[in-house]
Amino acid sequence: MSTIDIDAVLAASGTAVPEGPALRAEDVRKSFTSPDGTRIPAVDGVSLAVPRGAMAAIMGPSGSGKSTLLHLLAGLDRPDSGTIRIGDTDITRLRDRELTRLRRSHVGFVFQAFNLLPQLTARQNITLPLELDRKRVDASRVDALAEALGIRDRLDHRPGQLSGGQQQRVAIARALLPAPDVVVADEPTGALDSRSGEELLRILRDAVDRRGQTVLIVTHDERVAGWADHRFVISDGRLA
Repeated sequence: MSTIDIDAVLAASGTAVPEGPALRAEDVRKSFTSPDGTRIPAVDGVSLAVPRGAMAAIMGPSGSGKSTLLHLLAGLDRPDSGTIRIGDTDITRLRDRELTRLRRSHVGFVFQAFNLLPQLTARQNITLPLELDRKRVDASRVDALAEALGIRDRLDHRPGQLSGGQQQRVAIARALLPAPDVVVADEPTGALDSRSGEELLRILRDAVDRRGQTVLIVTHDERVAGWADHRFVISDGRLA
């Protein structure tokens, strides 16, 4: 794969960048109930801020609460208490429809399980967020992004016809295409070999350095976290 030119692929919108952190959490808590009725805290009083135009990593062992925290910060789940802001918007106060609209416009997602729709082609999966938001799809941008990710010749294939690494790259392309303010990624290199994983991290790093986007990664890998400007270590639901 060649190194992506974010400026060429994702043309700047010209919108003024607002001040303040891209993401901010204040005393966020989230618990789950075990089969015997015991309340188990997954996120226990977390406060953090991720600056705009930075890459941050949330690290921790399995079961530490890092993926739950990521889902809360991205508006995929709601906290039991506390506040979360994406930009200047307190997402904990939004109704479901408003939150969905904000996620489509301002947040790109890269899930560990890819979350691709099996009945759609790779191209259709990549453009789906724009289609749902009723925005025009620039086919040349899709092709350029797919070329940089090494999947241009796989755009007409469905997920079941792709390898795990190819599906991951489709998920990355889907997250980057709308040029969101924030990209969140849950173990984004998990299905990739070391060379492909490094190229993927370079693409995310370019989105930060050359376009001013904010990237938040959940990882247990020190090498992946080494690409980040900021690290948050979580253990038993609390920041260490």
